[in-house]
Amino acid sequence: MAGPDRRELRTLAIALLASLLLWNLPFGGLVLYPFKLLATWLHELSHGIVMTLTGPGFDYIVIFRDTSGLAYSQSSMAGWGLPFIAAAGYMGTPLWGAVLLRITPTPERARIALAVLGVLLVISAFTVVAVDDGGDAFGPYAIGVMGAVFIAAAFLVPARIRRTLAHFVAAQACINALLDIRVLLRPSQVVGGSSGASSDATNMAASTFGTTADWAVWTWAGIWILWSLLVLYVSLKLSGSPASSSAAPDDRPTAAPRDESDRDARRRSPAIAPGGTGPSGPAGTAGP
Repeated sequence: MAGPDRRELRTLAIALLASLLLWNLPFGGLVLYPFKLLATWLHELSHGIVMTLTGPGFDYIVIFRDTSGLAYSQSSMAGWGLPFIAAAGYMGTPLWGAVLLRITPTPERARIALAVLGVLLVISAFTVVAVDDGGDAFGPYAIGVMGAVFIAAAFLVPARIRRTLAHFVAAQACINALLDIRVLLRPSQVVGGSSGASSDATNMAASTFGTTADWAVWTWAGIWILWSLLVLYVSLKLSGSPASSSAAPDDRPTAAPRDESDRDARRRSPAIAPGGTGPSGPAGTAGP
């Protein structure tokens, strides 16, 4: 299987390094803030999809200003579906990133992907992203504005920047678990300004090992981090497959023309209340 071309590999390397470095630089989190909100949106929707598939049903999600989130189910969660719901956030988000990476080898495809993503964000802002318990409508507004920005970027930014943006979004999704490592390794975290919510890894440990001991929580945190890296590696390999390699690069006549304008009921853990999963917490804001 052929590897990805140098231009694409360079773009992805820049996106990954920027993601990892910015979180550790003063004010770097401000640059990544909208992308973290997007990762939370993907994370909570992944929980919601599995809620629908396993029986409890998906109701809505809440996204907070600190980039944490909650996914609410329509009924109590119990039984065999619990571990699948708990795992969906950190296992599903990298898959969304891999899909975005796979379908954006050229600027024209990046345009389509960004436009579709933007439309989905806007639709969700009016349908499944709800205000929080305190009446703060930050989530719907932020997701709606982000969707509008992606739609505008799909048609207004230059071709090279358009593809870089798509890959940066994909990279953020692929390494979601890695960026949230401090959240994953703690038994409780801050969600929407309130501490004490159980993490996805804690809920997963309770559902599978029957304990929330550190070794059980860290085991699942480690598995999800390795999963993120594996998905990223496989998606890079697939981006260099014959089908992808046949797509013309952006400096050939057949490519896109170079135009200048081109984290559940109060994260209800089973021990607290029915209907939810562990929250996707804000990077670096987990509870003590």
